[in-house]
Amino acid sequence: METPEIINILFVDNDTSYMAVAQHLLSKFQGKRFNVVWKQDGAEAIAELRKNPSIDMIIIEYYLPEKNGLEVTKEIREEKFDIPIILLTSNRDFRLAIEVMKFGVEDYMIKDEAIDSVLPRTIVNILERVYLKRKIAEQQKTELIMKKKTDAIKELVVTVCHEFNNPLAAIKISTDILLRQQLPSNEKKLVEDLDNNIAIVEKEITKLRDINFEKFEFTK
Repeated sequence: METPEIINILFVDNDTSYMAVAQHLLSKFQGKRFNVVWKQDGAEAIAELRKNPSIDMIIIEYYLPEKNGLEVTKEIREEKFDIPIILLTSNRDFRLAIEVMKFGVEDYMIKDEAIDSVLPRTIVNILERVYLKRKIAEQQKTELIMKKKTDAIKELVVTVCHEFNNPLAAIKISTDILLRQQLPSNEKKLVEDLDNNIAIVEKEITKLRDINFEKFEFTK
């Protein structure tokens, strides 16, 4: 999973001057294109997310009208939007930085420091990191599903082998008893053939039981 060539950003900020600067910075960045959807408050942002599934990144100013950026972030997470978020603010606040991380905010940036190529590079780096984590998570999920399938098949095989072995053991005891009796040659030959065939079946059951299923690949 790689970052898309066109990155769709939901930018939530009521500072028109900063938005002009940010859009200029993003438009000049080489290698990626940024499609910016601009909203000025949390309500507009939530409404946009509900109707626009193509958003790759959310950038939120902390100081917003009505609800601040942290409160809007909480609402976004409550609505189960799994989209990386950058929180922008005008000054450093260590306590705020810790608080926003609790809601899965990927980065906390000071507006005055998000200049030149810093903002677009941060966006790209975060998306690459997020996509890598998702790829790893998907791979781990696939491996877990495969392991569960393998374990289920192994359990089934053990059960089948057990179901076969019980009656075979009883038949084996019976043939051993019969072979110790004085039987006509033709009947003894039948019992001997049965005994040999039981041994063959037992051998095949042992092979089945000892199969290493981890070597096989199972489809989803």
